[in-house]
Amino acid sequence: MYAIVNCGGKQFKVSVGDVIEVEKLEIAEGSKIELDVLMISKDDKVTAGEETSSVKASAEVVSHGKGKKLTVFTYKPKKNVRRKLGHRQPFTKIKITKIG
Repeated sequence: MYAIVNCGGKQFKVSVGDVIEVEKLEIAEGSKIELDVLMISKDDKVTAGEETSSVKASAEVVSHGKGKKLTVFTYKPKKNVRRKLGHRQPFTKIKITKIG
């Protein structure tokens, strides 16, 4: 059984016990959250639309962190203009505990 859930403007395919990284949530570690379910697949039967509007997926916040460092380098040729920046995207790891 798996479900498609919506979190932070993105969609994730999850099953019970999966750990996923989503956009940073302002929720303490160990807290429980509920995610909107867009689609459920159980025993080769797919349910979507208004039938899943009342279904929620429960998850627990495992940790917060930052992703790998990305280097952003811009320059303008023949002008001696160069700029090097770094970026680390913050994320929240959550574990799916229950669907339905």
